[in-house]
Amino acid sequence: MNHRIGSNTAVMRRWLDLAHRDLVRHSPVLNALNVFPVADSDTGTNLATTVRAAAEAAGVLETGDVGELLALAGQAALEEARGNSGTLFSVFLTAVGQSLEGQTRMSAESVRVALHAGHVRAWSVLSDPVAGTMLSVLEAAAAVPVPQDVGDGSNQQLKDFLAQVSEAARAAVLATPDQLEILRETGTVDAGALGMLVVLDALARTVGGDDAGDEAGLDQLIDDAAARAAVAQAAPHTVHGGVEVMCTVELSPLDAAELRHELSEVGSSVIMSAVSEAGDGYRWRVHVHVERTEEALAVIGARGEAVNLTVTSLSEADG
Repeated sequence: MNHRIGSNTAVMRRWLDLAHRDLVRHSPVLNALNVFPVADSDTGTNLATTVRAAAEAAGVLETGDVGELLALAGQAALEEARGNSGTLFSVFLTAVGQSLEGQTRMSAESVRVALHAGHVRAWSVLSDPVAGTMLSVLEAAAAVPVPQDVGDGSNQQLKDFLAQVSEAARAAVLATPDQLEILRETGTVDAGALGMLVVLDALARTVGGDDAGDEAGLDQLIDDAAARAAVAQAAPHTVHGGVEVMCTVELSPLDAAELRHELSEVGSSVIMSAVSEAGDGYRWRVHVHVERTEEALAVIGARGEAVNLTVTSLSEADG
């Protein structure tokens, strides 16, 4: 179904719905491409699950404020986030929304600023940010200038801008094998980066009024990625182990900073992001990879009570 170019809350709800549908459709390929930070074959599933949480939250929020809608949807997604990719998407969406708060419609310039805010926030929550991942796609999107050949502040300018954002994101995905050694070895693009391209492409199509479009160019890229993933999966590779621990905990900013450091000493892929204010501190969403669940829970439990806890095996054999 085609719509006119638009930039309000109704359009943002359609964007999140479309992004979820597209991620579900492409999840098998994204899962097959998943080799970093561990090859646990769940990037597509994690992103689709997390974006669904954002879409469901946006669907019941009654507000005409675009920023409020996206910020609250991002916070809801963060509480239900799965994996590195889902957590980073939630952090990104929350920051984009906070940048746009107070606006009932978006402009190319306001979205440019919001994309930059989302990019900075996503990099900042990681203890060890790595190029050649979703972060590189967000960086490329944030660097796109606003086109000056159409009316300033117009919906057409926003449409043209987001089309260029999608193109920049696509180029960033194709460049990931040059940035990350494991991708050079497998000959594949990064799964999280490609997933973020799916999200940004859905945004460009929805704002442009073509949310029923055929993802011109993206389907071919995904088909090529699927073929390369099949070759990579047929080759001998290392089986990883350990678990991914995610939870929410109430902490002061100081305790959160100390917890991040402590988790980095016992595990990897540490992500910590404030979800909302709580008492004298904040509710923090915590993500870490460790060899044994008890290692993470002992460190977290010394600081506060872990709630909304999920533990997922990182073994490839468990899919």
